[in-house]
Amino acid sequence: MIDLETVRTFFAKAPFMVDLGIAPTAVSEGCCETEMALLPRHLQHTGQCHAGVVTSLADHTAGAAAQTMVPGNGVAITAELKISLLRPAQGDKLVCTGVVIKPGRTLIFAESEVFAVTGEQRTLVAKLSATLAVVTPK
Repeated sequence: MIDLETVRTFFAKAPFMVDLGIAPTAVSEGCCETEMALLPRHLQHTGQCHAGVVTSLADHTAGAAAQTMVPGNGVAITAELKISLLRPAQGDKLVCTGVVIKPGRTLIFAESEVFAVTGEQRTLVAKLSATLAVVTPK
């Protein structure tokens, strides 16, 4: 079982995730939760979070959830994804929950949901589904 510190190391080794400020907050088998503060650099000209930022958060969180189910030195990498941007992502921060829907030896299907948070209010802003391939680094 992968612990939270291992997942934090996984995120720290991805410079783009570090640049965005995405941090894991919880992990369990087949699940990962992350969050990031919404800063002006994440916004597009309309004042909402850029779709690429939302997608990156959702993708990497789903990937981390998948990684918790990969044995040995295998790595789960995204082979295909689909994201539905449901409403503008605006608020103080984004929170994402990724879950494995179907684990497998070579392919893992995972989903994630992204919520915009302002104070105590959480609003679902995006849903992602992804197929991840399990590969062995050379």
